Parts: sequence; C-alpha cells; structure tokens
Amino acid sequence: MSIEFEDLNDGLRRIKLSGRLDIAGTESISIKFTNLASAVARRVVVDLTAVSFLASIGIRELITNAKAQQQRGGRVVLLVGDNVLVAKTLEVTGIDALIPMFANAAEADQAALA
Repeated sequence: MSIEFEDLNDGLRRIKLSGRLDIAGTESISIKFTNLASAVARRVVVDLTAVSFLASIGIRELITNAKAQQQRGGRVVLLVGDNVLVAKTLEVTGIDALIPMFANAAEADQAALA
C-alpha cells in the first residue's frame, strides 16, 4: 500500500492511495493517512482510483477520518474514477451515502470545497 498527497491550494488536499486496503495495507498507511487527513481547516479528496481491493478495515479507516474531519469543520470526499470494484464495494456497503463519491476529479474537488 502506498500513500501520496498533493496540496492543490491552501484549503484542498488530495490524498492518493494505491494498492490493497486490506488489513496489512490499511495498517501500513493508517497513521500517515490520519495525519494527512486531519490537517486543520482542510478539505480532502481521497483518491481511490489505484486501490485494487477494499476490505472492511479500509472502509472503517475512510469513515473514521471523514467523521473526524467533519467534526473539525472540514470535509472528505472520495474519488473513484473508473475503479468499478471500489465503487461497487462502497455502494453495496452504503458508504457512498455517508461520504460523497465521484468518478470525476474536478467534480470531487468542487464538492470538497462546497
């Protein structure tokens, strides 16, 4: 599992996750992901386009960080692109109702800033 980030402007950060968000993958990025997602007064787009597998522990990590950011007045949205596997997993579990999900990067950025 790998994690990268880019600050698109003063208020918007994109965090790109790549690999398997299974137990090992989630544990390997958990602390860094939490630190990156918890930046004060940030809007965050979590890019899942390169995630090849999404387990329940990975979903929990996304929800936990989204809720924490929301409590600080921030917002988290998910970018799935054309990653059908991840999009279906999020839809089936109902996570897309809790954390907005987008196929288009520009739409995800806009929604994060809204």
